[in-house]
Amino acid sequence: RYVRRKRKEGMTTFGIMHVIIAAYVRAVSQRPAINRFIAGQKIYARDEYIEMSLVVKKEMSPDSPDTCIKVRFEPTDTVDEIYDKFNTVVAAVQNAPEEVNSFDKLNKLLSLIPGLLCRWTVKFLNFLDYFGLLPKKLLWLSPFHGSMIITSMGSLGIRPIYHHIYNFGNLPVFIAYGGRRSVVCCDKEGHASLKKYIELKVVTDERICDGYYYASAFKLIKRYVENPERLETPPEK
Repeated sequence: RYVRRKRKEGMTTFGIMHVIIAAYVRAVSQRPAINRFIAGQKIYARDEYIEMSLVVKKEMSPDSPDTCIKVRFEPTDTVDEIYDKFNTVVAAVQNAPEEVNSFDKLNKLLSLIPGLLCRWTVKFLNFLDYFGLLPKKLLWLSPFHGSMIITSMGSLGIRPIYHHIYNFGNLPVFIAYGGRRSVVCCDKEGHASLKKYIELKVVTDERICDGYYYASAFKLIKRYVENPERLETPPEK
């Protein structure tokens, strides 16, 4: 109902992904430790912003190339602001000719390096990353550095998967969610009813905070998804 209402208000491409991202951003504003990351065997806090990575297809077809986008959010962003920032980046990538955006250019450059030499190149990049010496421009282009990466299995027509955390980079959280599905449930009185669910699976770097803290953060995300109207105003603190 909420998604349909937002679309009627003029946000024609508004979807559940915007709600999930907004809920995650809001949870970071209340539980900032899930925005930490590991680098050089040390824990760092990413206090000023939340960087989200996403792999997108220019068209929904098997032959369409993949590309990667990264969007930067503020902890105070509302769901409307997140929608605008996210869609601006996605539209720019989807409307651009193939291999024009910076990520595609970097990817093509790396693909030109011979196999054995490419392995040493990656090791050298790992070495620079360990000591925090990677250039900022490269960090921005890298989909492996950021606060969180998310993927929609629902857009592919399948249920979500547990996706591994990458060895390269510092992404602490990988979220995958599936399509909407209907389930027959029973209430306390034993009456059956049809309810709609979206499954969400998360793989986390357990080093950045403890399990209790993670649990409290994801309980917040669940509450915000169930009550998305709360995401229309900035957090009180």
